[in-house]
Amino acid sequence: MTQPGPTAPLERPTQRSQAKADRRAALLEAAAGLFAERGFNGVSLEELGAAVGVSGPAVYRHFPSKQAVLEALLVGVSERLLAGGEAVEAAAADAGSGLRSLIGFHIDFALGEPDTIRVQDRDLDALTEAARRQVRRLQRRYIEVWMRVLAGLQPALADDELRVRVQGTFGLLNSTPHTARVGGAPVAAAAVRPVLERMAWAALTAAD
Repeated sequence: MTQPGPTAPLERPTQRSQAKADRRAALLEAAAGLFAERGFNGVSLEELGAAVGVSGPAVYRHFPSKQAVLEALLVGVSERLLAGGEAVEAAAADAGSGLRSLIGFHIDFALGEPDTIRVQDRDLDALTEAARRQVRRLQRRYIEVWMRVLAGLQPALADDELRVRVQGTFGLLNSTPHTARVGGAPVAAAAVRPVLERMAWAALTAAD
């Protein structure tokens, strides 16, 4: 019998490729802040490049257009939410702990990426039709993760009600960038988190 050969070592990113990945991530972070502040149409590629210390033309090394920046931002966050939600579901010991973990996971997103939420609220329609469809598909699958976990805790609920409860909870949690502020300044996450956790749990598990 032929013995299998040695497994090839995993390739590590080169210094150049890592630097490129870091610059791309920095551009996306800057885009989230600028688009949230001024809107997609109110920001130029030159301004985006300047925010991370590069020229406007240098942005094209990472994205072919400003539209591609918006697509990477909004499709990317939808992919991360779905992957994270599925990981939470797979790791949960039971429906109750799974639901609490999903709530915590989404609160981490809402508190950690408020600018991305603002951009999606305002500029989703600026995506191409194909990109909008992709975002919607990913969002539906993320909702379905929550529905499956909630159904394990509330098996008597019909799919329509499961979906309404989940989407209503997203509305609550995703409003944080707009509502968790006093006098224009954000409220500390430590003060906001337990309130959101209680409200989300109550909304999802409310008795008929």
